[in-house]
Amino acid sequence: MSIRHALLALLSEGPKYGLQLREEFEARTGEVWPLNVGQVYTTLQRLERDGLVESDDDADPGPQKGFRITADGADELASWLRTPPDLAAPPRDELVIKILVAIRLPGVDVHEVIQAHRRYVVELMQQWTRLKDEEGDLDLSLGLVVDAELYRLDSVVQWLDTADGRLKRAALEPPAPTRATVPLIRRRVGVRR
Repeated sequence: MSIRHALLALLSEGPKYGLQLREEFEARTGEVWPLNVGQVYTTLQRLERDGLVESDDDADPGPQKGFRITADGADELASWLRTPPDLAAPPRDELVIKILVAIRLPGVDVHEVIQAHRRYVVELMQQWTRLKDEEGDLDLSLGLVVDAELYRLDSVVQWLDTADGRLKRAALEPPAPTRATVPLIRRRVGVRR
């Protein structure tokens, strides 16, 4: 998550103080991602150093130092909003790595590992669904965050089910060579080593 760009977005509405930025960030993100006020001020210092925000240098010393976005900051924000994130390479997903490692470990039932994680993810989905039912309609930001999380978790369950099926089929078939296909796959999706 880009705290840097979220702060620029909040400052695009007008000058704000650090504590105000933290409170507005949390409110706009459905209070799902708490933000440390120290992180806000560190980010603001970097943004100021980079010429993307300005502060009230003449203000009295203390916590009430105001910040405002610069023209360069507005350009940076506009560019960030319109630039898709790099999704070409798969992320280093701990669950995927865990399953890949479990496949080769002697004495580990990979299907049991998959089912343990599947149960956990389904429980998380139930918690998010309860939250959505209780508060999702009251807070638009929270509703959107909950929807995104439910879709993400659903895709994890689907992947676990697919992985379990693929591993069961692979146990019935002779092993196929995989070494030669890895570089080809990396080239197809643009993944670099």
